[in-house]
Amino acid sequence: MLTARFAVPAVPQLLVPRPELLKRMTAGARGPLTLVNGPAGSGKTVLAAHWAAGGLAPRPPVWLTVEPGDAPGALWAYVLEALHRGGVALPAGVGRPTRAEGVTRSFLVRLAEGLAESAQPAVLVLDQFDTAQPPAAVAEGLDFVLRHAAGGLRIVLTGRTDSLLPLHRYRAAGEITEIRQADLRFTHEDAEALLGEHRLTVSQEGIRLLVERTEGWAAGVRLCALAMQHSADPEIFLRQFAADRTIIADYLLKEVLDAQPPLTQDLLLRVCVTDRIHPDLADALTGRDDGARTLAGLARDNAFLERIDASAWYRLHPLFAEVLRAHLRQRRPGLEARLHGQAARWLARTGRLTEAVVQGAAAGDWQFAAAHVVDNLAIGRLITGLEADQLGRAFAGMPADGTGTAPALVGAACRLAEQDLPGCEAGLRRVDADPGPDSGPAARLARAFVGVLAGRLADDLTATERAAAEVERVLPELPPHLLAERPEIRALVLAGLGAAELGAGHPDRAVSVLTSAVDACGKPGTEYPLCDALGSLALAELMRGRLRQAVAHARASLAAAEQYALPTGRRTGAGHLALAGVAVQQDDLAAARCHLDLAGSEAGPRPEPVAAVLAAMTGAAIAAAEGDAEAALRALRTAAAPVRLHSWAVAGLAVAESAAQLARGDAVAALQVLDSVEGAEGEDGDRPEQVLARARALLAAGHGDRAAEVLAGMPADDGVAAPARARARLLQAEIAAADGDPEEARRRLGEALGLARPEALRRMFTESGPWVRRILRRDPQLARLHGWLYPRTPVRAPAPTAGGQQPPVVEPLSGRETEVLRKAAELLSTEEIAAELYLSANTVKTHLKSIYRKLSVTRRSEAVHRAQDLGML
Repeated sequence: MLTARFAVPAVPQLLVPRPELLKRMTAGARGPLTLVNGPAGSGKTVLAAHWAAGGLAPRPPVWLTVEPGDAPGALWAYVLEALHRGGVALPAGVGRPTRAEGVTRSFLVRLAEGLAESAQPAVLVLDQFDTAQPPAAVAEGLDFVLRHAAGGLRIVLTGRTDSLLPLHRYRAAGEITEIRQADLRFTHEDAEALLGEHRLTVSQEGIRLLVERTEGWAAGVRLCALAMQHSADPEIFLRQFAADRTIIADYLLKEVLDAQPPLTQDLLLRVCVTDRIHPDLADALTGRDDGARTLAGLARDNAFLERIDASAWYRLHPLFAEVLRAHLRQRRPGLEARLHGQAARWLARTGRLTEAVVQGAAAGDWQFAAAHVVDNLAIGRLITGLEADQLGRAFAGMPADGTGTAPALVGAACRLAEQDLPGCEAGLRRVDADPGPDSGPAARLARAFVGVLAGRLADDLTATERAAAEVERVLPELPPHLLAERPEIRALVLAGLGAAELGAGHPDRAVSVLTSAVDACGKPGTEYPLCDALGSLALAELMRGRLRQAVAHARASLAAAEQYALPTGRRTGAGHLALAGVAVQQDDLAAARCHLDLAGSEAGPRPEPVAAVLAAMTGAAIAAAEGDAEAALRALRTAAAPVRLHSWAVAGLAVAESAAQLARGDAVAALQVLDSVEGAEGEDGDRPEQVLARARALLAAGHGDRAAEVLAGMPADDGVAAPARARARLLQAEIAAADGDPEEARRRLGEALGLARPEALRRMFTESGPWVRRILRRDPQLARLHGWLYPRTPVRAPAPTAGGQQPPVVEPLSGRETEVLRKAAELLSTEEIAAELYLSANTVKTHLKSIYRKLSVTRRSEAVHRAQDLGML
């Protein structure tokens, strides 16, 4: 145990008081979680240390500095030691971690229970929490302990990046205090106080210029204050700093660069071409061996260079680096490009692929930069991963007509990332026309990989399958260890192939391939294909009528996108689209509209045809349900116009248009739409959706006998999804009701309700008309059995009994208990209720026990029936 990690860092002597932030820290410590998040140099640790040392917490906080690479087991061992040193008494039975790599769930349970039994909550500050590895496992364990400590633990986290804790849940519960970059920025008053600490007298206008130029970055304001101490006139410095960059350059060159020995000046001019500086890299750029000593001295002397955390790397202040680069170009023309090239090769030798590529591109050595991507099987990194945008920017200046296989392949992949299909295809044609001498297995893999994604974007299943098969042929020729480092290759190929199968109307085959794609994810670099494959899986299950599976995959896709903080441009919108489709069928139009809007905002400039078609069908269904049939028709016709549609899409749009025509009361037009599709596409009309649409239109036109004949031609139940079977039974019930056979109508309606209940398919019953309610009113037993059908009926207070006494309810149900009971009435399992309401299964069980007690029952079915009898559901 390193004792220094438990010590609160010393507060700087020249400290700017932040009373409002300190108050927020104190208020946050009364709840479970406080998050202090911001970039390097924003004052996170200083603020937390000032608060911890100032006695402002409910009890003296326990401090732990997390170090980069802390494994879960080692981190929890340090947490236990920190709690012990902070006077937090834990039962001996809690134990200690036995492995550095991880901890068991039972250990976390014992720790949470021990904290819950503490007489006073423990306040734990985890500084630099985001450096622990792996972040997901550490965050999951911390979230578990925090949620189950029953208020016995208060956490303060500082970090540069967002924690992987489920912050949305803490926000929804009002259990988090967040202090972020915008809060940490220096205000005018903060800058004035800092300048005063440095004994600098500056006008209010000068301070305003300083804050504006530095954007309140704490380290930037401090650096300027240090520079101003050496200026003859701080006021003039500030005005020139804000208005004339060259004067700032003159100052930095004279006061900082020229003050250094010649060899140090030479080192600074050479290392300024890189964002990060390693001593060995400095030696490679200077041809000397004094890099470590010189860099350490510059950092020690605060010469606008600082060590990056506790690593061996350094960074120049951005303003100083920019001035040095400009000076380098002026003093030594042509040297900058050579330095970029040298840095690129050193970074390549040390395995820093992205940085090597960026430096090679800066040198204008496109052949090296592109070949480094292709030869290292990193072509997928241009599409996915945390560095995709950085790589894309590096290749943004590469000429489109350059020579070589690797530049053409990289250019095609970059165009693909921007959804520029013509540009991508032009690059692939260049590769195919002149393969070149560098077309080995790595280049062939890159060509096939880009071909898979291009085929998907073009909605060409044949081309996608052909390219995917080529990927499989090439893989055995490549080094296994290198393939193991590039999991995104297989994940993206499978996700692309599965999406192409889905676009071609093969949801069953798509589910199989996409499931394999999800299984191939999980490692760094596969964040995008994971979200993409899960979203496509959700759409595939929606098309198959398996709504619960669609919801599960959609939520998993959205959760992964949030967890990995994927930007909007990297999201497909498929998860929201699937949830919108499900919400329509469940008659939750508000949720459907919300999810459809979110799907549209994430769809990008070139949405896939399958998404465009499903979005149009969903939008039309919403509009028709809201009584705007004309809007429904416009949505469908707009979607069909510019897209080359597969037969399934043509049929699906026709079914949706038929429903819209029925919504406007035109059964003849509804039938004509279905007839025209069959004639134009050569369809035999045997798709279950088309059969049902025709039967529904015939029934609306008053041809019940013909509708019954059409329904008789439906395929066997084994080959038809539950929603289609439920719709068929509902139509048969409507036909029987119209024929004056109430018993048959009731029987068929019961069968329809039974088929619809597992997926909560309410919309079909709502749009069928009042006859459904009439049957249910005449059959109270059937109505009670299917109370899920109208879940949004307002909860009524229990009516008094004949004797004036209230029914035997011990006490009213809470809001959460009512939600649990409603889900129980829908015949959901405990685990499904937990997933629906974002609760743990144990919490659901606790609510159910309370419900049983309050309703004086012993079983779930009795609770549902009692609540229905009392008018509570």
